[in-house]
Amino acid sequence: MNANISILAEIPEDLHKSLKNYLDKHPNWDQDRVFAAALSLFLMQNGNHQPSNSSPNYQTCARIYLETLFQQ
Repeated sequence: MNANISILAEIPEDLHKSLKNYLDKHPNWDQDRVFAAALSLFLMQNGNHQPSNSSPNYQTCARIYLETLFQQ
């Protein structure tokens, strides 16, 4: 079962301006899609899993990352 969880986070103003600029130029992306891609990539790179990619957490993050990138 896939569930979405809402996250409230404060980000630096400059980062917010960059995100707004990116979203203005890429109308097929939205804030939720950007955050899902960024968070899943961060967890793949910095999570506590083996580089063998055999961890279920790693595989889940990789799947979400790729689905988010190639979503139309």
